[in-house]
Amino acid sequence: MVAGAVLSLIGAVQAPAEFGFSWLLAFMFFLSIALGALFLVMVHHLSDAGWSVAIRRVCEHIAALLFPWLAILFLPVAFFAKHIYSWMTIAGPHTNNSLSAKLPVFTMRGFYITSAVFFGIWWLLSSRLLYWSLRQDETGDALCTRQMRYHSGWGIVAFALTLTFSGVLWMQAVQYQWFSAVYGVYLFASYAWAALAAVYIITVLLQRQRILDRVLHNNQFYFLGLLFFAFTIFQAYNEFAQYFVVWNANMPEETFWYLIRENGSWRWVGLLLVFGHFLLPFFVLLPVKAKSDFRIMLPVCVWALAMNFLDLAFNILPTPHPNGYPFQWLWLQLGCLAFMGGFLGRAFLKNFNRHAPFPQKDPRLLEAMGIHHPVADEIPGTAPTTGGQP
Repeated sequence: MVAGAVLSLIGAVQAPAEFGFSWLLAFMFFLSIALGALFLVMVHHLSDAGWSVAIRRVCEHIAALLFPWLAILFLPVAFFAKHIYSWMTIAGPHTNNSLSAKLPVFTMRGFYITSAVFFGIWWLLSSRLLYWSLRQDETGDALCTRQMRYHSGWGIVAFALTLTFSGVLWMQAVQYQWFSAVYGVYLFASYAWAALAAVYIITVLLQRQRILDRVLHNNQFYFLGLLFFAFTIFQAYNEFAQYFVVWNANMPEETFWYLIRENGSWRWVGLLLVFGHFLLPFFVLLPVKAKSDFRIMLPVCVWALAMNFLDLAFNILPTPHPNGYPFQWLWLQLGCLAFMGGFLGRAFLKNFNRHAPFPQKDPRLLEAMGIHHPVADEIPGTAPTTGGQP
């Protein structure tokens, strides 16, 4: 964190515009993991799943990083916004057809107000889910379960809207002339994919330290690996669908985005994403046993996080560097990544150590622990009654 802060400070002084893009890249990387973890928490409650009880607390604490920590890390993006988003410096936006259709959101005031709304919704959702989860540890009341389901119900809709619009406003808007109807689903698939990789790594580390050994078993790791495999396919499908639709429509206001990314080394980055983001993890994870084999899954998950970072760079960095990947600024990108990783990792560990590592009174805890909970007529000495006095 300290080394990353020094590199980031040097970059901010030496090249403010380059620092802005590097900071945005690192911010979107960690935002993708936090939003993906929030999605996993809501899916757990909406599906009433039992296997995911063991990883729920980890996901809750990752999602809780959205506010205030990621909101704080967004401040440099807001401060250097004029260096990142060219539309902020355009005179007469009403005369620009590509920009006028996106008013009043694509204005200075609209940018800051909308960004604040995003973090407000994420704070409300993540804090309520964590609050009732911790309350459940104390009381075990069914009200806690109902409240978490309620917040997940409205939250999954708010999540879809805020994820889509934040991705458009913060990342797609670096080239405001371009648009894609698939962009929100593509981002969702990428975020969930990255979050599953991060959660798998964290839970393996906690399992090896015997922190979650009472509730984590091979079947949970298999289900995590299976979900990761599914989102590997889903993300690749959405990314290809976006390319296929844009390329076949052959409209200059859309195809220019891909034409830029065929220049110089960006062509090789695109090919690396095709093979590294999809084909490599797809074929490695095809065998059933691979999904719960740590020797296979840990390298694949680390590789997946690297591919997620490269995919975000493929979206952001061609704007200031249309001729190829800016390897000369890699030290600044890694510096921003290191600082945020240390900062958020410290916050995550502090919150995680303050509470129980897994839900203590969840109604499906015994199922997660692999303990069979017999019903009344399966308990020796009992039998179903027909009514009346026992």
